Amino acid sequence: MEKRNTIRRVASKNQVRWTFLAIVLVATFAGFVAWPNGVAWFSRFKVHLGLDLQGGTHLVYQADVSNIPNVEKKEAVEGVRDVIERRVNVYGVSEPNVQTNYSGDNYRIIVELAGVKDVSEAIKMIGETPLLEFKTQGQPVAVDNQALTDAQTKAQDILNKALKGEDFTKLAQEYSEDLSTATNGGDLPWAKRGDFVPEFDAAIFDQLKAGEISKTLVKSQFGFHIIKKIEERKNDAGETEVHAAHILIKDPNADLAGSTWDLTALGGKNLKKAALDFDQNTNQPLVALEFDETGKDLFGQITQANVGKPVAIFLDGFIISAPTVQEAITDGKAVISGNFTVKEAKDMVRRLNSGALPVPIKLLSQQTIGASLGADSVQKSLAAGIIGLLAAAIFMLVFYRFPGLLSVFALLIYAIVSLAIFEAIPVTMTLAGIAGFILSIGMAVDANVLIFERTKEELRAGQSLTMAIENGFARAWTSIRDSNVSSIITCLVLAWFGTSVVKGFAITLALGILVSMFTAITVTRTFLRLLVTQKLENKLWLFGVKQNKE
Repeated sequence: MEKRNTIRRVASKNQVRWTFLAIVLVATFAGFVAWPNGVAWFSRFKVHLGLDLQGGTHLVYQADVSNIPNVEKKEAVEGVRDVIERRVNVYGVSEPNVQTNYSGDNYRIIVELAGVKDVSEAIKMIGETPLLEFKTQGQPVAVDNQALTDAQTKAQDILNKALKGEDFTKLAQEYSEDLSTATNGGDLPWAKRGDFVPEFDAAIFDQLKAGEISKTLVKSQFGFHIIKKIEERKNDAGETEVHAAHILIKDPNADLAGSTWDLTALGGKNLKKAALDFDQNTNQPLVALEFDETGKDLFGQITQANVGKPVAIFLDGFIISAPTVQEAITDGKAVISGNFTVKEAKDMVRRLNSGALPVPIKLLSQQTIGASLGADSVQKSLAAGIIGLLAAAIFMLVFYRFPGLLSVFALLIYAIVSLAIFEAIPVTMTLAGIAGFILSIGMAVDANVLIFERTKEELRAGQSLTMAIENGFARAWTSIRDSNVSSIITCLVLAWFGTSVVKGFAITLALGILVSMFTAITVTRTFLRLLVTQKLENKLWLFGVKQNKE
């Protein structure tokens, strides 16, 4: 048989060794990321399961666009989708999926909240609209002592329930009038002394032990607090930090200044954005507001007419600040100062920025998907993935022997690196996504098949083993590149135009293809370069080729 005259640069042993070391380091790092329980720094990476695997809530809303011009309907519904997505993100829902669906005159929004089992809580977080109002001072009124007594009685009843052992989280969700923490079951983030009002600080830092609930009500300028100290720690700077929870019953007379308040035309609809800021003199947290053009004009008129008088800012019916106007403000910017903690100011910014819905929505259907169904799907998917890997490994061993064995190790590295990327991005894994990953295993094997078949052709043509391997990789590369690039283009189209289920499939398949190209071209070739020696020149049966006898 005629020999092919081909000259190719063969990598030096040092280059091969350094490449092998890099592969080992990448595989080790990926292994720590993909490890289910995680260790140390790597524990931050976790598999994000979608609604069909984790369980959760599925809601379908109908948007009322009857008063919207036809050309603006789609844009208005997309605006609703954006607002809902911002709201569920604010409340810490992991990987929410919010999408729109158009069919004739039906404009629907589909909301999938993985991990949220309480349908009423989900509906509340989506439907709640923060009501921001600006009011000017009206006629003086007397402080309502009866309302104050009623608030205190209500708070005492809740405290008694907590002390008797009722679930603190459920009590907070049901009764707390601090909406930002009520949604989280009263939970507050880790805080240092000074982050809260003095009365609150005294309770959690000086009076309570970890796990204790305050025996008496804690009264502050905001109202009556029921406080639970969860745990305590020292931060890196050696400062004491406390993790606590509270239930707030607001003081109905707080900051009333003995006056009624008259509603103005300025409101939340005129708010362009809110941001956290700090007083340059006292370093107290503030909430900075910026209004749109209409709001700018209204705010200018209000401040001009009330110089030397207070203008109150109400959120959800409660006064949060009543600053005295020093001069007319005509640039459309205002600052709320209410003796906030940093946490309270941040919560207010998030709630204000979540905005109002552009059009009304009506809940059409609700469904809770149990975690047991998802767990069963995960187990079956894992079994399918393992079977797929084993089948591919057996095929490579039977047909390609020694290089097939090396490709099996490359395939394991492929699986580990792919899973690590899914966790690091992160990719929300659904059943369709797992299907895409399993399909990409077959495509990873396909690249090796092309390479090994070209290598066998080179060996049959009389090439040396080393040059046959180099030529096999080089000549198979164009076929691998073209087929994989065309598949990736298809994945991009599916991800761009497809529904959430199709997108999950396309993303995992595309990532799997990219990793398979790395393992097939780099990992497998490095293994062969490192392990193939002159001793194997006369053992071509290990490569599935019969030895030529001249």
